[in-house]
Amino acid sequence: QVQLVESGGGLVQPGGSLRLSCAASGRVFNVMRWYRQAPGKQRELVASFISSSNTYYADSVKGRFTISRDNGKNTVDLQMNSLKPEDTAVYYCNGVHAGNDYWGQGTQVTVSS
Repeated sequence: QVQLVESGGGLVQPGGSLRLSCAASGRVFNVMRWYRQAPGKQRELVASFISSSNTYYADSVKGRFTISRDNGKNTVDLQMNSLKPEDTAVYYCNGVHAGNDYWGQGTQVTVSS
């Protein structure tokens, strides 16, 4: 059974940091990504990891977020620094295997004073 389980969300003040983690089981994914969806908005790609030399970041998070992967543990993390209120969203872990997408249940991140 394929599962992606996110953790690490919560409430943080502007300028603060959070680290999201996604634990994958049942598959070794070719690509792992973090998406987010704010209320009333479409889900958007935040960051993706293919290898340590092949990562992608949305312009809105470049320089603030870092995606990393531990192949031994089959996890992918998203370190989020200098958080802004506009980063508030549900964050979803996504894994791609043989052309199929798999999703976690999401974790809420709220940036507010």
